Amino acid sequence: MKVHLIAIGGSAMHNLAIALHEKGIQVTGSDDEIFEPSKSRLEKRGILPATIGWFEEKITSDLDAVILGMHARKDNPELIKAQELGLKIFSYPEYIYEQTKDKTRVVIGGSHGKTSITAMTLHVLHQNAVDCDYMVGAQLAGFDCMVRLSNTAKVAILEGDEYLSSPIDLRPKFHLYQPHIALISGIAWDHINVFPTFDIYVEQFKIFLDKIENNGTLIYCEADEEVKKLSEKHTGNFEKIAYQTYPHRIENGVTILDTPIGEVALEIFGKHNLQNLFGSYYICKKLGVSDEGFFKAIANFKGAARRLELVKKNDNTAIYKDFAHSPSKLKATTSALKEQYDDRSLIACMELHTFSSLNATFLQEYHGSMATADRALVYFNPHTIEHKKLPPISIDQVKEAFGSSNVEVFTDSKLLLAELKSISWNKKNLLMMTSGNFDGIDFAQMAEELLS
Repeated sequence: MKVHLIAIGGSAMHNLAIALHEKGIQVTGSDDEIFEPSKSRLEKRGILPATIGWFEEKITSDLDAVILGMHARKDNPELIKAQELGLKIFSYPEYIYEQTKDKTRVVIGGSHGKTSITAMTLHVLHQNAVDCDYMVGAQLAGFDCMVRLSNTAKVAILEGDEYLSSPIDLRPKFHLYQPHIALISGIAWDHINVFPTFDIYVEQFKIFLDKIENNGTLIYCEADEEVKKLSEKHTGNFEKIAYQTYPHRIENGVTILDTPIGEVALEIFGKHNLQNLFGSYYICKKLGVSDEGFFKAIANFKGAARRLELVKKNDNTAIYKDFAHSPSKLKATTSALKEQYDDRSLIACMELHTFSSLNATFLQEYHGSMATADRALVYFNPHTIEHKKLPPISIDQVKEAFGSSNVEVFTDSKLLLAELKSISWNKKNLLMMTSGNFDGIDFAQMAEELLS
């Protein structure tokens, strides 16, 4: 088989390219920009495009499939050539389904928690020698590539993103996977550039439930009111399993579970992680993993990259980074760290970076989301707002939107970093939250300086 990927350098697309190459499929691709680590990883396999750019001559009639990434545009010359030749054009999720249509598909959706639940599930399955294919949106320890598409696995574990599939396919990705086992972790309005109202956003999750295969299973978090309401109301022909926060206690900064095999100490923490863990438990149980197999494996799960990830710590201070950017994620992550270290002050920093977060209307959704921190430092770059072609927002607007007296707002990342360096970190923790990088702050270097 011969497959060509338009926008091969994307974080998801380059993983798919590697997975197809490992399966023995002949892979080519193009992109107008390819950054690390995609560049090195593609080069290692010999599938890095020789020249950056779009080249319609790469699109030939002998291609079995063309896969179109979100980074490409509708007027992409390679896409137009593929359309003219009448080639099979797939979005990323369509091709994942094509490769897994004869397998038991587990699809994990939700506004937050889906990457962590997918990561937990894969960790447990691998430690229990369950052969599975997978697709997950974050780098996991022990995994070289975050997509696997084999000829042997009978199960596929898929992270179900609700964002759009491709420039010419405006369906949410998770509508295309048709799960046998579906999970919804939480519903909190996001992606307002695509789903302009909360009702439209919620409707996407209803459609996701409609796609569950007959006699399948829905696993849902009843601690989330919106998920509970949607799931209990739905009348599909499938089993329903509800979960909440797993019973636990915190002792000397360690979370300990009360399980059927006895007490189990975890390396992860936080209410949302304990909900995620319970959801993963039910997935693994449906796939035949025993209680002993699950809890022994989950005890050494360290988390997915940038999901409450420890950067550095000493006896008095811990510095964490997190992908959190939406209001619900900020609230959950900030509360988790404060609860876990209740004898330390918490300084929480977040960057307004996404389209939604920089929108003056959506900004109001952040009210109270960092109230549990002792100090909440909020950063945004006015140039990012210009780049996204959004109306400007002011420091006062941001401060008022967050609505708690602990909030300080910065528009210069150098001043934010200087402020962090001026603090005495004894008995204080730091949490850095962003889907960006605070304009290039090196978290490891910063942590080294703060703790030295």
